[in-house]
Amino acid sequence: MGVEIEKKFTLKNIPENLDKYQMHYIEQGYLNVSPAIRVRREDDHFYMTYKGQGIMSHEEYNLPLDKESYEHLVDKADGHLIKKKRYLIPLNENAYTEEYLSGRDDLKKIIKSGEMKIELDIFEKPFDDIRIAEVEFPDEDAANNYNMADWFKEDVTSDRSYSNARLSQRK
Repeated sequence: MGVEIEKKFTLKNIPENLDKYQMHYIEQGYLNVSPAIRVRREDDHFYMTYKGQGIMSHEEYNLPLDKESYEHLVDKADGHLIKKKRYLIPLNENAYTEEYLSGRDDLKKIIKSGEMKIELDIFEKPFDDIRIAEVEFPDEDAANNYNMADWFKEDVTSDRSYSNARLSQRK
């Protein structure tokens, strides 16, 4: 992958009819928190991820694993195993101003194709009180000009306590 650019948001409410959106079941454990090294099962796919330092933008590399390797490594994870459902929701229509998009044909193409989505994470116990939405961006300029969806409450991108790696260490 290379570089991941994403923003995280708390929610005012959860969109209705979540069952109409594509959903992935995710289970992940952290072998290290800083830098983050995790192993993840997403449905029937398994991989290890390295995430470098950084808040909104950081290095990220994924390596495929088979099921047996995942199970072996996840048993070695520190802290809590994180389990969540991730819903893929279309990007909000007011994500960008017309003025901003007028100079961004590349971004318009990504939005029109549906590549940019809101990823809504609904966590299971012991984190079932947490709901986070994430949006990944093609570049920092697009991230900095993004307008939150109406159902978002607060941008918590810079609050490390919302990182999954830190959650895994929560007492």
